Amino acid sequence: MRSAAEIARAVGAGELDPVAVVEEALAAIEEHRDLNAVLTVCGTEARARARGGVSGRLAGVPLLVKDLIDVAGTRTTFGSKIYADRVAETSAPCVRALEAEGAIVIAKTNCDEFAWGVCGQNVHWGDTQNPRHPGRIASGSSSGNAAALAVGIGALALGTDTGGSVRLPAAACGVVGMKPELGAISTEGVFPLARSFDTVGPMARSVEDCALAWSILTGRAVPAPSLDAKTVGVLARHPSLGRPEAEGPDPRAAALGDTEVELPVPAADIWAVFSADAADSHQETFPARAADYGPIIRAKLEHAIAIEPEVVAAARDALRAWREAAAIVPLPDVIVSPTLGLAELPAIETHEEEYRVPLSAYARAFSFLGWPAIAIGETQLAARDARTLYEAALAWG
Repeated sequence: MRSAAEIARAVGAGELDPVAVVEEALAAIEEHRDLNAVLTVCGTEARARARGGVSGRLAGVPLLVKDLIDVAGTRTTFGSKIYADRVAETSAPCVRALEAEGAIVIAKTNCDEFAWGVCGQNVHWGDTQNPRHPGRIASGSSSGNAAALAVGIGALALGTDTGGSVRLPAAACGVVGMKPELGAISTEGVFPLARSFDTVGPMARSVEDCALAWSILTGRAVPAPSLDAKTVGVLARHPSLGRPEAEGPDPRAAALGDTEVELPVPAADIWAVFSADAADSHQETFPARAADYGPIIRAKLEHAIAIEPEVVAAARDALRAWREAAAIVPLPDVIVSPTLGLAELPAIETHEEEYRVPLSAYARAFSFLGWPAIAIGETQLAARDARTLYEAALAWG
């Protein structure tokens, strides 16, 4: 499987025809239809773009885009029944940024309904299958991206991560997914799940390709790989965010300094912020069209709209204070943990309610803090800033 960087170099040097790259990607989509990773194939548009010529740091790179993110002239459903026939008028800035460097959108990928889920289950469009662990969840909500990348469909993907939605499926399917720091990449043209935590992040089969996409999306240079002089700590279990059940992280952490890290604990239940944000995102369609929602998200929204305003206000204050405290408390430069909070992926037919909190506990901690984090398969690295994170991740993976 060629990497995004390898494709771009070969296309730029005239050694590889971008049309051939696109055709190869489209053939892979058809070959792996059983995964249900792709919702909409952009074959006509991709072929036309390749024939027209591409250049840049991603020249000819086949790009997968989560169905939560707008691509002009393409059906974008947000994984829902309500928007089943919606066609985006313009592309999201994150898509345009990658296209400007030569990337070619080949497909929109499956995801949990409105991205509010950690399992890759979708009652409207079907569940994403996990090619690495058949019969187990692909995790979510960027499930289609992860499953497709794992079998060689495309070389780069755009997902969203609000509580682990890029990192969890990357871990479940054995690829790489990066959540940037909050606000680093525009979320315009992306359906909001919870604005206080929403991010757009790259997914790929290597840290190098994720770093390349991150560089283009943020306008920052790719850092040089380095773990020299960096302190490394292991994230302790964090009961306030749910109890993960997984064993410890990559054993390489111990060789670098096995210091257990405990994050500050928020003074109130900050889940209320997440729920209130989500309720706000759906106020035009819920409860007015409650019957058109799947049972999982319907139950979540019913809970969300019942939360008292004073509870939400207290949670927002606690979130702000928690982030401020975590920004200054002494911590190692890099924090290592498992990506997944369960030692074993649940069976695909298991109801999400049985595992959503522990599965996402390690990932969610950094979503709530707003810090950047990257899943290199089942190992997660996090840091307070993206440069430090990528220096470590490039040296790590």
